[in-house]
Amino acid sequence: MSASAIEQEIDAARSRLETTVNELAYRAQPKVIVQRQVEDLKAKLVAATRTPEGGLRVERIGAAVAAVVGVAVVACLVRRRRRR
Repeated sequence: MSASAIEQEIDAARSRLETTVNELAYRAQPKVIVQRQVEDLKAKLVAATRTPEGGLRVERIGAAVAAVVGVAVVACLVRRRRRR
């Protein structure tokens, strides 16, 4: 292998390494991490509340609302008992 070919191979490897390092640095930014987590959470919410055809899953939404109301009622009752 000639010196020129070795230099070209080294330059190509250096370029690939630089691209990898830049990608990792970008992915490690807190702003990017938060953005990925928000997108993931949105996708999970859509999957939990929508059918594959796009319709609402009323039973799941109703159950979630009922659970929130139940927790609110219990919290109010606990507050009232503490005040007495």
